[in-house]
Amino acid sequence: MEAKRFTGITILLLSSFTLGLTTGCQSIKKVDNQPLSIVYGHKEGKSKAIYLSDEEGITRIKLVDATDSDGYPAVSPSGKQIAFYGKYDKFRTWSIHVADMDGNNVRRLTHKKHVWDSAPAWSPDGKTIAFAREYKDENENWQEEIWLMNPDGSEQRQVKALEGRSPEFMQDGRILFQSKASPSQISIADIDGSNLIQLTNDDTNNMSPKISPDGSQIAYLSNRDGNQEVYIMNIDGSNQTRLTKNRVEEWDPAWTTDGSSVIFSSQNVHGFYDIYKVSTDGSSIKKILENGSQAATVYRINKNFLERLMKVGQE
Repeated sequence: MEAKRFTGITILLLSSFTLGLTTGCQSIKKVDNQPLSIVYGHKEGKSKAIYLSDEEGITRIKLVDATDSDGYPAVSPSGKQIAFYGKYDKFRTWSIHVADMDGNNVRRLTHKKHVWDSAPAWSPDGKTIAFAREYKDENENWQEEIWLMNPDGSEQRQVKALEGRSPEFMQDGRILFQSKASPSQISIADIDGSNLIQLTNDDTNNMSPKISPDGSQIAYLSNRDGNQEVYIMNIDGSNQTRLTKNRVEEWDPAWTTDGSSVIFSSQNVHGFYDIYKVSTDGSSIKKILENGSQAATVYRINKNFLERLMKVGQE
């Protein structure tokens, strides 16, 4: 199955009431006042596409619509490319893709059938993409692996010393991830899997770690209190603190660009998710995006691509 052909950028402005498309000048003013700093998967009917938004959910830009289910987006350090997964073979095959930030030049990088490749993450220098691979082996045992590749899909190699998911590059080039062990724990390792440091150590699942902008804290998920909630801790594993207290499961933690809040997905009544943010002291929980999940932080957008996004929005 080939990736669906990209058909253009859509810019939507949101408020407490529904708005139609506005003029280009109004769109640009909104973007200037509210930087576009969240990329996420947005559900549209039965399909899911990649969108860009500000942290208040005021401006939304549709970036990529490559397969029937695009998600787990991550923007390159240069702000020029986006990595994400798309699903094939009736959702039995998940593959990593890259595209330009304006949605052009979509390329499928992984092609292995009937495995789940997800959660791409860029190295600080933009020269490596890490991703998770999950599948059942010939003995029906579930495997969770961490892989690396170049941004063009070449030199795909497994980090054989590590078993787990949700890889995240730290600024010093080490990998933050969740282990496969049941229950899963949050750990840090060198890119070759050596020098493992385990940060959590309990009998519950600790998952989906994300490093804060200043590198001092980690946001993650845990079900240690009976429900899957959002937590933060210091980079050395100390001061583990629960931020959310809900009856539904939380997913996909990420940070706001200033590190003052954590973004996360929470189940909604429609069978999907909405995106919220919560302050790091656990206060001020606010819904910012509906029908969205798998949010990631955008720290930089290439100016040329942003101008092209806005230009298409005016047409």
